[in-house]
Amino acid sequence: MVSFFQANSLGQVTILFGIASALLSTIAFAPYIRDTFTRRTKPVRSSWLIWSVLSAIAFASQFHEGATASLWYAGVQAGGTIFVFVLSLFLGMGRFLSSEDVIVLLIAGFALIIWYFTSNAAYALTISIGISLLGGSVTIRKAYLDPARETMFMWAASLVASLLAIGSVGAFDPVLLAYPVYLLVLNAGIVFAIILGRARRRDLLNTLLARHGSAPITRPNIPVFHSSAHLMEQVPHAEISAFEPERPYL
Repeated sequence: MVSFFQANSLGQVTILFGIASALLSTIAFAPYIRDTFTRRTKPVRSSWLIWSVLSAIAFASQFHEGATASLWYAGVQAGGTIFVFVLSLFLGMGRFLSSEDVIVLLIAGFALIIWYFTSNAAYALTISIGISLLGGSVTIRKAYLDPARETMFMWAASLVASLLAIGSVGAFDPVLLAYPVYLLVLNAGIVFAIILGRARRRDLLNTLLARHGSAPITRPNIPVFHSSAHLMEQVPHAEISAFEPERPYL
């Protein structure tokens, strides 16, 4: 009887975690989509293409493994990621369907073939997460070099949502845990990249302002140099341009 109530209680907790992770993930996408429409944020096409493939495979693998509460989070992630990828085709940055993208799609197709013949979703999910690390590294680099072009709230909320999604699994199941754990690491990396990138920009801007006898900046959330009209009046354009990132992530 005690074990029955314990199992029932655990099931209720995992359901709550699942609902919370799905709701928070939905909320996280909203400001990112808004900022994409207003051109404040520019999603990297190659990253969101790779993540769309992964999210679809992750959702399918969780459904195949009989996931319940954790399936809601995977579903929201798949829907939101694919929607942002479609937006990136019109409002994003970077190349689309380059030779690297084609290779990624071929590898993803190979992973699905392995899944079909082995009836084991773990193979497809592992391969997909491996190639998704490439897309994650591009966005982390972009977030560091150009932090004002990323929406901090989205990545911070997604970080918390991935933690809740891990709790929604309710047991040690590598296949069900792999995707939210991967997103936990990815979101944490992007959040820290934005924080470090903002600090780097603040330090660079303070260096420029010091040359012209202006007061230093203490606020950590410094926007892109070209969007700060009052600072532009104090620092010559040529000097600011020298500190602009070369954008090797395009």
